[in-house]
Amino acid sequence: MSLSAVKINSSTITERLIKVAKNTLNKVTDMMLLPIVGITIFLFVWSITAQSIHTSLGEFPGPNAVVKQFSSLYDEHVIEREKAEAFYNRQEKRNAAKLAKNPDYVTKIRAYTGKETFLEQIITSLMTVTAGFIFAVIIAVPLGIWMGLSKRINSAFNPIVQIFKPVSPLAWLPLVTMVVSALYVSDDPMVSKSFITSMITVSLCSLWPMVINTSIGVSTINNDLLNVSKVLRLPTLRHIQKIVLPASIPMIFTGMRLSFGVAWMVLIAAEMLAQNPGLGKFVWDEFQNGSSSSLARIMAAVIVIGFIGFLLDRVMLQIQQKVSWDKSS
Repeated sequence: MSLSAVKINSSTITERLIKVAKNTLNKVTDMMLLPIVGITIFLFVWSITAQSIHTSLGEFPGPNAVVKQFSSLYDEHVIEREKAEAFYNRQEKRNAAKLAKNPDYVTKIRAYTGKETFLEQIITSLMTVTAGFIFAVIIAVPLGIWMGLSKRINSAFNPIVQIFKPVSPLAWLPLVTMVVSALYVSDDPMVSKSFITSMITVSLCSLWPMVINTSIGVSTINNDLLNVSKVLRLPTLRHIQKIVLPASIPMIFTGMRLSFGVAWMVLIAAEMLAQNPGLGKFVWDEFQNGSSSSLARIMAAVIVIGFIGFLLDRVMLQIQQKVSWDKSS
């Protein structure tokens, strides 16, 4: 090999290494550096702006005040859990003493009725929104597939979807509350009425994006795939399983992601209005409380609500990429 050829090869390798290094640096910049810069700018603007806003409860909370409230809320959770543990320990000792005197005594354990902490209200909201979303999926996806497969069915149901799609949760909530109160009557209910009310309200408001996107995804399946199904004479259920669902999964999950975001927003509004346990009730209670730390605690809740909404969207995106044949979707 000549000296010139060696020089050309070495220069080519150097160019490739430089190109790889540039691509890696660009990816790191896009994934980490730019978000950090954006968050830093936001925190700076927030901190400066907060100092110039004065309300009836004092100065608008800046980042430092909100961080302190996160620590305070966690400390309150720990204290409340210690109270609950002490409450159950006292009951156990009392029951043990009574059993020692009377072996036939039937022990009773009363539930701790202390207030829900911030962390517990987060869990309550997540359980409610997940249940409401799953209930909506069970209804919306089959209905969307049915509408997508038949133009007549689509013509029959599409007006109903378009009418109810823009209805606010604040309009649904009173109706749902009355219906649940009338029908859900039990001396020992498995779940509370407030949970059922919030769940159904979430489902009613998050149905429509899934129905619309699923029907569009099914109705726009490639004709070649439909022709393959006709040639093979697949039964309806087999046709849906092998052709319809795999081809329309990207659109179905797009609708699911939209619906999950809607469900989370609707839940917070429903909890605030109906005073059902959860993050919405926490925000409303702090607003009604009117203490000097209320604004900072509300702002902490707002950040948590936004962050959880972001995580829910990421979870749906990861599920979509796992089950979809089109990974770029």
